[in-house]
Amino acid sequence: MKPKKIPMRMCVGCREMKPKKDLIRVVKSPEGEISLDFTGKKSGRGAYICRSAECFGKARKARCLEKAFSCRIDDSIYEVMADELQKNS
Repeated sequence: MKPKKIPMRMCVGCREMKPKKDLIRVVKSPEGEISLDFTGKKSGRGAYICRSAECFGKARKARCLEKAFSCRIDDSIYEVMADELQKNS
């Protein structure tokens, strides 16, 4: 029997390929709303980020999520995401 393939995704902060389940999905919904998706099931365009505050900080500073979604992300959204990240880590 062939071993199950582990889906890999790239973190937008550190640019490393990691197993999908080790990353948090950031989603831009069809309505343009950006949120964290801990289940990986929300519909919309996804980008992935490590569960570390360091990677989140890097991604925020370099505006990696804005580049991934081709839109401006308000600071208040980053604040909410940072709070959620701390709660769930």
